[in-house]
Amino acid sequence: MSADAQPIRYLYDLADGDASMKGLLGGKGANVAEMLRLGVPVPDGFTITTAACVDSMDAGGSWPQNLWPETEQALARLEERTGRTLGSSERPLLVSVRSGAVVSMPGMMDTILNLGIGDDTVEALGAEADNPRFAWDSYRRFIQMYGEVVEGVPGHAFEDELTALKRTRGVEQDTDLGIEDLQELVEKFKSVAREHMGGEFPTDPREQLERAIDAVFRSWMNPRAGIYRKAHGIPDSLGTAVNIMQMVFGNRGDTSATGVCFTRNPSTGAKELYGEFLINAQGEDVVAGIRTPRPLGEMESVLPEAYGQLLDTMNRLESHYGDMQDIEFTVEEGTLYLLQTRNGKRTAQAAFKVARDLVDEGKITREQALRRIEAGQLDQLLHPAIDPEHGQKPITKGLNASPGAAVGEIVFDSATAEARGKAGEAVILVRWETTPDDIAGTIAAQGVLTAHGGMTSHAAVVARGMGKPCVAGASAAKIDAAAKQVTIGDTVLHEGDTITLDGSTGEVYVGALELVPPQVNEDFAAVVGWADDVRRMAVRANADTGEDATRAREFGAQGIGLCRTEHMFMAEDRLPAVREMILANDDTARAAALDKILPMQQADFESIFEAMSGLPVTIRLLDPPLHEFLPDLVEQALLVQRLELQGGSDEEVREARVLLAQVKKLTEMNPMLGTRGVRLALLYPEIPTMQVRAVARAAIAVRERGSEPIVEIMVPLVAFAEELKRMRELIEETLAEEFEASGQEFDYTIGTMIELPRAAVVADQIAEHADFFSFGTNDLTQTGIGISRDDAEGSFLAPYVDSDIVPDNPFASIDVDGVGGLVRLGTEGGRSTKSDLKVGVCGEHGGDPASIALFESIGLDYVSCSPFRVPIARFAAARAVLDAQDD
Repeated sequence: MSADAQPIRYLYDLADGDASMKGLLGGKGANVAEMLRLGVPVPDGFTITTAACVDSMDAGGSWPQNLWPETEQALARLEERTGRTLGSSERPLLVSVRSGAVVSMPGMMDTILNLGIGDDTVEALGAEADNPRFAWDSYRRFIQMYGEVVEGVPGHAFEDELTALKRTRGVEQDTDLGIEDLQELVEKFKSVAREHMGGEFPTDPREQLERAIDAVFRSWMNPRAGIYRKAHGIPDSLGTAVNIMQMVFGNRGDTSATGVCFTRNPSTGAKELYGEFLINAQGEDVVAGIRTPRPLGEMESVLPEAYGQLLDTMNRLESHYGDMQDIEFTVEEGTLYLLQTRNGKRTAQAAFKVARDLVDEGKITREQALRRIEAGQLDQLLHPAIDPEHGQKPITKGLNASPGAAVGEIVFDSATAEARGKAGEAVILVRWETTPDDIAGTIAAQGVLTAHGGMTSHAAVVARGMGKPCVAGASAAKIDAAAKQVTIGDTVLHEGDTITLDGSTGEVYVGALELVPPQVNEDFAAVVGWADDVRRMAVRANADTGEDATRAREFGAQGIGLCRTEHMFMAEDRLPAVREMILANDDTARAAALDKILPMQQADFESIFEAMSGLPVTIRLLDPPLHEFLPDLVEQALLVQRLELQGGSDEEVREARVLLAQVKKLTEMNPMLGTRGVRLALLYPEIPTMQVRAVARAAIAVRERGSEPIVEIMVPLVAFAEELKRMRELIEETLAEEFEASGQEFDYTIGTMIELPRAAVVADQIAEHADFFSFGTNDLTQTGIGISRDDAEGSFLAPYVDSDIVPDNPFASIDVDGVGGLVRLGTEGGRSTKSDLKVGVCGEHGGDPASIALFESIGLDYVSCSPFRVPIARFAAARAVLDAQDD
């Protein structure tokens, strides 16, 4: 650093910040500073910036040289403002040390409360409050929290001592312990800490503060935080701020309380009172589910003045931020303090209702509403629900903490849930109450059931944010995790037994209840409709039947971007004719077999054209190799052997041998790169000829019935311009014959699927013979990266993602630089030949929001995806436009 350079500022007093500084102060620090600016009562304090955390991480954990001196100066200013001193035996200052991520990560990082209390200060704190019990309660809390978070003492070691003391005293609640009990507990906690630390518990509050700050920095990289960030797409590079704030005490007696509230219902989005509180408690008691909290409405009768102030403040904050707020508060001897406000985690259902209501109330614009919703939340609403006609009685009922249906086998620990969930099994995580360390199991499970905790407990908040059904506080469930069983009344369920959760009602059922397709409500339809007004790209669907096409149109599809004709070949009633065609020894026999298939294909196309009348339908000619329509080679060989050994008839043996010989002839070492697509069509032109005739006759037939077919014929797996040139000639000749025979014509276009790197590179040549391109990004990913999807996803790909070799599964979200680069190259090359070339995507990436953002930047005309993902794609296409404007 030069002599004139100023040192980086790593610290801000709350009065120096505001909401615009979220990237530097973290969400908590910026919002508390904003509340202070608005005149909302908040405890005094200061914030250490995210930059300090990042610089510390970059230096291997070593703090920047000026960070601790800045902290000491800020502490001195806080002491001067409050008239209190950290560690003083007269007017002691106690502080909280809390994390503050830029993007909310509830429960994932660490907090230390009551720092500054010790043997020298506990008596003074109790005397000042005229409440010694409160002081000793705060002391035992500090030792436990500091010991666990900073010194790594196992949390259960403290809990075991607390449980044993309550059992000895014959009480159930912590609040039933007296002063002498708490004094005894403090000594036991110190002993536990010494035993696990191998030394004395630190007593210097400034040393404690320094170590606590460092622990919060380190918690940014703890496993649960890393899992949460990966699940929510939060960059590791952001770091966390650290907030040091004067303690206010909700455990200071019966006129003190702590609680959490939302300005609207985070499960439904309804504008109603929603929250919980506890008298004579600290905040961790509510969010950790240690005690069963009371509904917020009951606060009016016990703390009426603070309750009225809270309601007024909730309304002010929601209006100021223009969004539903999640608020933590403490009441100290009747005085209200707000500790935090943030945009509340909510279910998908709530997200749409809140967005629509806020627009209707004039608080935000439609564009702002679209920015508030993540595309993944649409996915949550499109999941099945429990059939309301199931007729079963629930075995128990808890709190409807997070809506939706979940069916799975019971597991009792996070590690098992993670392992079995990753293996593709459907599991329900059953816990007394989840902790932040259960994040991996929560992600992997279909849903969560807890016996304890409230609507704002960790399990409820995290499940809502992930769209996981959760039933919390099902107190009738007696869980024996060691024995891996849960008892509910007279019923005993073991690990592996199947249950069904209804997170919308809080009901739990034995066995697997039938699920029904989702129903799109008015809020959903309205918000996605707003997206249609913003997006540029069209959204089509991949559909192979009239039923799928009808569903796609109901979801707002603007056409069919991919109709896979091979799925029609694989129907059980058609396989005999298809195999007859494959086994034919000459063109005449093959043509006879194809004549049987043609009317079947025509009927299929008619149903799709009618469902999509007035909208384009892209029909891909036969893509897979012929051996896929035949029995497996090994199975057929075994059948021949079995018939020979067990005395099959001569005719049976002969037919089995003929089929085996054809299977051997057609089986390839690498069929994905073998005789398929355009290669198969050029070798057996009678196959695409039959398909084109079926398309033509179907289009003419539905036109006569009043429908309006818009026909697009697509040739798959083209690598050379000459391939498409010859196929175009065949298609046009066949259509001309059908037009002449019927006396009718219709408009059509011919294009190709770009799914090979060579095709992307020479797209300018291929475009000479194409009216449109459609990128088949599934195969383009396989051929572009050189990986087999079936093999990679079951072997190295997951470890690659986990260890950050690749950012995501490239089959789920497109490889932006590699495969995405090929899409960009192919688009630019094709349009260099034909400026009006229509270009789309029909691989699974067409329904992935992150991939859609790339396609918007490239300038594609449309994306195509499965019918149920059409609303997601519509919304994501709009967000891509808005996000590009923000950039």
